[in-house]
Amino acid sequence: MTTLTKNEILKEIKKKNIKITPFDKKAVGPGSVDLTLDDQFRIFTKGKTYNVTAEANYKDVTKLIKKKSIIIKPGEVILGITKERITLGNDICGWLEGRSRFARLGLLVHISASFMQPGIDNQQVLEIVNLGHRPLKLNAGTKLCQFIFQKTKGKAKYHGRFMKQKEV
Repeated sequence: MTTLTKNEILKEIKKKNIKITPFDKKAVGPGSVDLTLDDQFRIFTKGKTYNVTAEANYKDVTKLIKKKSIIIKPGEVILGITKERITLGNDICGWLEGRSRFARLGLLVHISASFMQPGIDNQQVLEIVNLGHRPLKLNAGTKLCQFIFQKTKGKAKYHGRFMKQKEV
């Protein structure tokens, strides 16, 4: 696989092989596109032991809230979502990653599952954790993470559980 640079990302956007809605050309960097934190969050609820199986649903153990900002305590995990919806062609995949400016504060923006399959069509859920020693305030509208695009060898399309996801 080949990582796409700025000019290649813009070419794929022009060909509609990559769609980002809403799109901000200023968010395109040398090898990625910065994505914006939306105002939807899921906070984890306390309760009895939750059985993790193939049918497990994160909505069973979280509560949806809409806020312009949220404070994450040290060691706390929350879910967020990007404002942008990303649609990829069948020969494009990618990686959702944090940004170093926030990692240096102890903020991990995406715990796991950072690979995004070819053919996705959704907003990206962020698994956010504060690994630092002080509370951190997150604000909707912050360019919190980045998407790195790659060309695949062959074509494929994601048809999984989170296709067309638009809510955290």
